[in-house]
Amino acid sequence: MNIQKLTAPYEITKIDPYLEPYGGEIALRMDRFKEKRGQLVGDSETLLSFANGHLFFGIHRTDDGWVVREWLPGADAVSLIGDFNDWDKESHPLTRGENGVWEIRLKGRDALKHGQYLKLYVQKGKDGFERLPAYSTKLAMDERFMKLCTQVWDPEPYAWTDGDFLKKKPEAPLIYEAHVGMAQDKEGIGTYREFADNVLPRIQRLGYNTVQLMAIQEHPYYGSFGYQVTNFFAAAHWYGVPEDLKYLIDTAHSLGIRVLLDVVHSHACPNPGEGLREQDGTEWQYFHAGGEGWHPAWGTQLFDYNKPEVLHFLLSNLKFWQDEYHFDGFRFDGVTSMLYRDHGLGSAFTSYDMYFSMNTDLEAVNYLQLANELIHEVNPNALTVAEDMSGMPGMCLPLEQGGIGFDYRLAMGEPDYWIKLLKDTRDEDWNMHALWHEMTTRRPKEKVIGYCESHDQALVGDKTILFRMADAEMYTGMNKDYHSLTIDRAIELHKMIRLVTMSLGGNGYLTFMGNEFGHPEWIDFPREGNNWSYKYCRRQWSLVDNPNLKYGWLNDFDRAMITLCRENRLLEDPNAVSLWIDQERKIITFSRGGLLFLFNFHNSYSETDFFLHAHTVGEGEYRVILSSDEPRFGGQGIVSHDVTYSTDYEEGRGLGFHIYSPCRTAIVLEKKQ
Repeated sequence: MNIQKLTAPYEITKIDPYLEPYGGEIALRMDRFKEKRGQLVGDSETLLSFANGHLFFGIHRTDDGWVVREWLPGADAVSLIGDFNDWDKESHPLTRGENGVWEIRLKGRDALKHGQYLKLYVQKGKDGFERLPAYSTKLAMDERFMKLCTQVWDPEPYAWTDGDFLKKKPEAPLIYEAHVGMAQDKEGIGTYREFADNVLPRIQRLGYNTVQLMAIQEHPYYGSFGYQVTNFFAAAHWYGVPEDLKYLIDTAHSLGIRVLLDVVHSHACPNPGEGLREQDGTEWQYFHAGGEGWHPAWGTQLFDYNKPEVLHFLLSNLKFWQDEYHFDGFRFDGVTSMLYRDHGLGSAFTSYDMYFSMNTDLEAVNYLQLANELIHEVNPNALTVAEDMSGMPGMCLPLEQGGIGFDYRLAMGEPDYWIKLLKDTRDEDWNMHALWHEMTTRRPKEKVIGYCESHDQALVGDKTILFRMADAEMYTGMNKDYHSLTIDRAIELHKMIRLVTMSLGGNGYLTFMGNEFGHPEWIDFPREGNNWSYKYCRRQWSLVDNPNLKYGWLNDFDRAMITLCRENRLLEDPNAVSLWIDQERKIITFSRGGLLFLFNFHNSYSETDFFLHAHTVGEGEYRVILSSDEPRFGGQGIVSHDVTYSTDYEEGRGLGFHIYSPCRTAIVLEKKQ
């Protein structure tokens, strides 16, 4: 990076004039960023050589043996223990070097062997305790002693086949959010290889070009959904060995699918001995000391983003996942919690003042800026997505413009909007202007990922969109020969909600696995309260594969919707243009990517002679290319694909044509060439 470009005034205040009064605060952020960057790498143009902690710390082969290194500044003594020395706490002491770095060198290539178990024995004063090396890349349970250990992992190098794929410029992201363990029909935990062989082909057939993997960083409690990480460099042992994860990613790339890691750098699991808590016997090594080091709602530990050693650890972690596993980018979890000292709890963020106050954690802002710089240095085509509910200005603007550097943010208000609408408002009272506002309001020149439901809406305590609409009737009403007002409404609106969100709600799109076909019920991980059952912690692919059930209709519509999006490069057009909003008739029309969209959300009124404006696309002949009413999607086939609609100019209306608009139906038209 040319650090000289980072000078005030920044373009962000021109992009969003409401930020002009905060130019000084933005300049302060950027000055702090430059100071922190200079502290880490001086005048270096890149962060690449700095973020190599994984190549120095941890367990590594040398020319004549092995070396083990660990940063433990508060420790008084450290020993290496394991099955290689019968867990002897005296035989293999580490030597303390500068800045609290401990090291031991073992002579002989067989001094450690692939698959052996290791731990560190750390002494602090009179206390001694076992710890897992912070840079462990493989963990496993030593069944003899029933304790989780670092495993020496030294297999033959994985033979990657994705060289050509990594050079391709990516499309707008169509993201399939997935959890490897629950991605199978059986009541149990799925594996990396099962996901690669069985689920990735489904994702490819649907047309999604990106898969976002949850719960990949090592976590001891399966039911945490992977959000309480203990070992940041280790691929979760639940689903197989590291080479199996590499196989998954390599397979995805061979199918033209990018892979994002749902990375958790916002907090850490508080379990001592399994993760980073009190690694060296102090509470302040990686985390803030005292109450500042604890998240009041999550009960987890909070990183000290001011410490160079912590930044070294976290930035190296990002580079590691890109270099070692070929991840194509990251979805950053819990960004709102990082940005504010009160973690955004209870804040509505109704004023710009709330983004530029003593409550804003500039150290966390600077870390996210450094992270985005590094990720895009490792891979210029990398994708970064922020999970931020606060709407922080500049989140998705480049650093040179005074931004934080993410490529996209999740449009987190959209699923909340749909759930609230379905839960609290009668269909006949839906506000079309409010719908348009929710789907299209975003910060200028900042890209968002639109979605109507993610894993959050599928967890116990909430309901998926289809389950919320169909409720108990899902258990009896999903046969194709069954019809009722409840099920018909659920099927119709499920399709319309997805299409309007994808086409209107962002510059990318996301769904959670199984929700594309309306997966029933909720996600309930095995826990004491359900007798450790996996019944609700799986995806029942058999439902969508059953030709007698309606789930296939929804799945086929999702595939057609995604195909239309990709073939027309729809999301590369920055914004949709409103053509007509009719609150009384519940109709919304707009154009995007050279296509015309007509949505009739009315529960009973069909417009027999609707005038569809076409001035944004131009005069000519139009035809229907997708309709939620098609029989292959469970519709009645009222909307014809054979009719050609010719534009005409009408006084008082402008350029357009007349078309039949059935109730609860979405129609997409293109101009004939």
